[in-house]
Amino acid sequence: MTAELRLTLQSRLSSLKDLQESLDRFGDEQDWPANLRFQLRLALEELATNVINHGFGEEGHEFEIEISSSPDKVIVNVIDGARPFNPLEAPPAPNVEAPLDERPIGGLGVFLVRKISDEMFYRRTQGKNHLTIVKLRN
Repeated sequence: MTAELRLTLQSRLSSLKDLQESLDRFGDEQDWPANLRFQLRLALEELATNVINHGFGEEGHEFEIEISSSPDKVIVNVIDGARPFNPLEAPPAPNVEAPLDERPIGGLGVFLVRKISDEMFYRRTQGKNHLTIVKLRN
């Protein structure tokens, strides 16, 4: 059986609280294990923060998150009308072995989402970014 959650969020950082609360309720209903819940929370917080701060860069916009949960996987879609950004073509992974004081600020969000996801797809249609991540429930 597949369950779905659809959210429309405002392009402001305070929306992250609404996202996390909705995700927690949905995860409880779906009996997600703690590690799956943590990974999805982290990925969605990073993706939503990127849309808000880098995609739109200002308040007054909306974006959508759709989550589909089945016994074998969770599929997350993030849809926004912000400037085009394909995270699959993002810069190479940062050097996480470098000392902290030698690392540039930022750049870890997309890296983390790529590491967490089992599959990741991007397309731009009708002026919107559509990012899909798939997380297997294993």
